[in-house]
Amino acid sequence: MAAPLLATVAVHVMPTIAFNLIQSNAVKNFAVIMAGGRGTRFWPMSRTSKPKQFLDILGTGRSLIQMTFDRLSSTVSPSDILVVTNELYRSEVAKHLPTIPPENILCEPCMRNTAPCIAYANAVISARVELAGIDACDVGIIVAPSDHLILKEPEFDRIISLALTEAISNTSLITLGIKPTRPDTGYGYIKFSEDDSSEIATVHRFTEKPELDTARKFLIEGGYCWNSGIFIWSLANISNEFSKHLPDMSAAFTSVELSGKAGEVDELYASCESISIDYGILEQASSVSVISCDFGWSDLGTWTSLAQHLPTDASGNTDSGVDLVASESTNNVVVGSDSKKIIALRGLNDFIVVDTPDALLVCPKSDEQWVKILVGKLAK
Repeated sequence: MAAPLLATVAVHVMPTIAFNLIQSNAVKNFAVIMAGGRGTRFWPMSRTSKPKQFLDILGTGRSLIQMTFDRLSSTVSPSDILVVTNELYRSEVAKHLPTIPPENILCEPCMRNTAPCIAYANAVISARVELAGIDACDVGIIVAPSDHLILKEPEFDRIISLALTEAISNTSLITLGIKPTRPDTGYGYIKFSEDDSSEIATVHRFTEKPELDTARKFLIEGGYCWNSGIFIWSLANISNEFSKHLPDMSAAFTSVELSGKAGEVDELYASCESISIDYGILEQASSVSVISCDFGWSDLGTWTSLAQHLPTDASGNTDSGVDLVASESTNNVVVGSDSKKIIALRGLNDFIVVDTPDALLVCPKSDEQWVKILVGKLAK
C-alpha cells in the first residue's frame, strides 16, 4: 500500500512528465541532486553568486553539478532527475543542465538544511507517481550532493543498482559509506555490523565529526566508514520515517498544494525546522543500512582535498589554471582563473595560493579551515 505522506501534494506535475512515467507494475527510479550550498571553503574561486557546484574546479570542461548529473543519468532518466537549489541559482542550474525539464528545478526560498530539501523533493515525486498510478513502494530514490567527485563510475553504478534493489525489497534506508584511509576529522563516521556476510550492513550509530583521537580509535577498532551524504531509499520508506520523526514537517508538505502560486513555497519554508536528514531521520529511523564503498570518492571539501586530484610536480606543488614557476618551494596548492598568468613562488612551503581577478588568498595548508571563518567575516 502506498504511504500516505506527501501523497496528496500536487506540485510541478507537467504533462510531459506524466508521459515519461512507466507502468505502475514496474519499479520507477528518481534522483535528487542537492545543489543549494555556498561552497564557502573554496573562496575566492567560489562565491555566493557562483558557488562550487557550478565551477569546473578540476579543469575537465564540466562543472561539478554537470558531472553529478552525468553520473546519475546512467541509472535515472534525465526527466526523473530533480535538482533542489536556492532561488538564487535557478538560472545557473538551467544553464548547466539544459536537458532537464524546467519544472525539475525546485527552488528553496532560504537555507533550511537537508531534511526540508528532501521533503520538498519527496512531495514532487509523490505527486507525479500518484498521477501515474505508481505505488510509493515501487519508487526508488537516489539523493546525492551536487559537488562531490567520484572517479570509479562503473563501481558507483554497481553499488547504486545494489542499493536500489535493497531499498525497494525491504524497509531499510540506505546510506553509502566510504572506507576510511586516514583518521580524518572533517567527516561524519558510521559504525556498522561487521558480522554481516552481505555488502549491505546494519548501522549501529552515527558520529558527527569527531576529535582526532576519536577518529584514530575508530580506524584501529574497525567497522567504521565515512558518511558520504549519498542516500538511497524507497519513497514509501522515507515518507513513513518523515511521518514518525519529523511530523510537523511531514504535515506541512502534506497539507499544502504547491501548485506554483506565488508565496506558497516561501510560507512553507518559513514553518520548516532547519535540520539535517542525518539528525532528523537517519539517526532516529528503525532500520538503516550502509554499504561500505570504494569508488574513488571525495567531497572536495577543501583546497587540499582538491589537490589530491590534480597533477603534482617533483617538489609536491599542485597547480591548476595558472603557469606556475616554483623555486625552493614545496607542497603548495596554487589555483588561478587565468592559465596565461604566471605565478612565481620562492621559499614558500605548504601554502594555499588562489588567485582570481578580484581577490587573492594566501593561507597555510595547516590552517585552511580559516577560509570558512574569513568568508563569514567578509559577509559582514
